[in-house]
Amino acid sequence: MQLTLVNWILASLPIAIILILMVVYRWNGVRAGAAGLLAAVVIALLVYGAGLDVILYAGGRAVLLTLDVLYIVWGALLFFQVVEHAGALRTIGGALPRLTADPVMQGLLLGWVFASFLQGVGGFGVPVAVVAPLLLSLGVSPLLAVVMPSLGHGWAVTFGSLGSSFQALQSSTGLPAETLAPWSAFLLALMGILSGAAVAHARAGWRGVQKGLPAVLIVGGVMGAVLYGVAVTPGLWPLGSTVAGLVGLAAAVIVARLPWYRAPANHDEPGNQRPNTGPALGWALAGYAVLLALTFTLKGVPAIKAFFSQTELVVSFPETATAPGWVNPAGPGRDIPIFGHAGAILFYASGLTYLVYRLKKYYPQDAARKIWRGTTGKAVQSSLGILAMVSMAVVMENAGMTDMLARGLSQSVGPALYPTVATAVGALGAFMTGSNTNSNVVFGALQMQTAALLQLSVPLILGLQTAAAAIGSIMAPTKLIVGASTGGMAGREGEVLRGVLARSAALLVILAVIASVISAAIT
Repeated sequence: MQLTLVNWILASLPIAIILILMVVYRWNGVRAGAAGLLAAVVIALLVYGAGLDVILYAGGRAVLLTLDVLYIVWGALLFFQVVEHAGALRTIGGALPRLTADPVMQGLLLGWVFASFLQGVGGFGVPVAVVAPLLLSLGVSPLLAVVMPSLGHGWAVTFGSLGSSFQALQSSTGLPAETLAPWSAFLLALMGILSGAAVAHARAGWRGVQKGLPAVLIVGGVMGAVLYGVAVTPGLWPLGSTVAGLVGLAAAVIVARLPWYRAPANHDEPGNQRPNTGPALGWALAGYAVLLALTFTLKGVPAIKAFFSQTELVVSFPETATAPGWVNPAGPGRDIPIFGHAGAILFYASGLTYLVYRLKKYYPQDAARKIWRGTTGKAVQSSLGILAMVSMAVVMENAGMTDMLARGLSQSVGPALYPTVATAVGALGAFMTGSNTNSNVVFGALQMQTAALLQLSVPLILGLQTAAAAIGSIMAPTKLIVGASTGGMAGREGEVLRGVLARSAALLVILAVIASVISAAIT
């Protein structure tokens, strides 16, 4: 189809509808995604010449891609509920402030390192919701108690929640983890160090940055190196943020004992009291040890990996074409290994961890019911939202609308400026939809096609897409509402947004500059 301004505007209309409905009218992801999907279908049928076969088979592909992502989402939520109801997170969070009485280091321990770890194993607003009350107990103001973990966990989002956002990027682009992981992990590792500096600045201004710099560089460097190493190891990328967070916690324990941060702790302060209930620290970490062991075994041992991966869900789709000649080749959709998938490993780990904690009698009598209700209560709405977003993106791609958007961007923005545009697109998508995953689904294929047309490095631009979306997601109103509700800032989300906006914007500017320099050097 010929590129015209009218056709380009119509192709962008479904995305614009989602953004306007979520930001201006405060619709949730399910309703806004459904509206965007309806607009995409109507425009595909009436303007882009797609027949019913194109729409129906696009729907089938979308369901398959959604299952691939939701397998991890549901597993991650279940695992989080299993450890949360045993009191494991209370134990870990309560132990950290006792390492030091230095306010900046305490802020980094909880608002950056622990929040990043929580993003690795839970996500979905969990880091801010859990950390904000802990910071309040240390005397931090309600505003800072929400702002600090919001800033601190963003870099870990892409490979957090056992990599659900990274899985979405793979699904939306059709590219394997081995291609996408190196640049994604590298850019996010840099953002991890800068996120630590942002937390220190939020806690005590530039004096806090100066005081926290040794910890930021040491712990941030360790977490970034671990994230990169795990992400580029075949099959282990779902553990990127989890392992980085765990190693970061260990590194932070050591750094907190340096003379720079060591001061006599006041054990009478509420934040320094040892929890009266819940498991000891070693048992609190047991669930994560189980998860790591299972993942390394099922993904890292070739014979075991092959055994668990031999049963796959595979659905083949016929070739479809629009009236103007846009062709979708025949072939299978996303192959989903039923028993070797990252989501399956999460379910295995959840079951084993539940048995361990049940035998240790850490659960109340009705724990199983609460775990199930907590999982389904959070998963159903997010699952429907992801399905709607994925369906819209696949319909647009199969109708040639994504190609139209890519051609328009490539002709209006040159290669030198596109990394800046790509950063803005990724961040804006996450800010508007409230999710790194949604941004990757909606804009992943668009960024890939535009980068190819401009002869830029596709893996670099897609790494930039997900890194920018990770930072953009921390400013999303939906996330801020969750954090504000537990941090004493309910109804004052606007103040929280102002608290994170300038620092997050600075992170995005630095990210765009870094990516632009790299792009110019390698192309």
